[in-house]
Amino acid sequence: MTAKLNVLFVCTGNICRSPTAEYVLRAKALARGWSDEDLNIASAGTNPWSRGRGADSRSAAAARSRGYDLSGHVARPVEPEDFQLFDFILCMDGSNIEIMESIRPRSFSGTLELFLEYGSGDGPREVPDPYVGEAGFERVLDLIEDASEGFLDTLESRG
Repeated sequence: MTAKLNVLFVCTGNICRSPTAEYVLRAKALARGWSDEDLNIASAGTNPWSRGRGADSRSAAAARSRGYDLSGHVARPVEPEDFQLFDFILCMDGSNIEIMESIRPRSFSGTLELFLEYGSGDGPREVPDPYVGEAGFERVLDLIEDASEGFLDTLESRG
């Protein structure tokens, strides 16, 4: 793969869904033969309250059980420069995309959409937020792994 992949995943606090997507997509891209030089994958939150925190311990544990290490994650809020740095801004749910649309500069020529648009089948269009409950982290991983494969398939089919 020769084109650089510039992807920003966005959720609310940047401690559960978007960091999981960041690390899953990176692992899946590397497994397909992409190099570290081909990848610029990051994540951010629409709400700055978790700035500087690591991944939620429940998300990290679920990810670790599938071989993904979120220990290096540091939460950050979305910044205006993100619209210049990233070609794909993939949001976890409708409220995230609404916020991103409201701050999107007219000059942004990239793709801003829901991440699960790349998922297979007739599943949900939004990645549910598992933060408020004890359940759901495995389901979030299922959805993110599936959409990551679909996203990479789409990129690779476009060349």
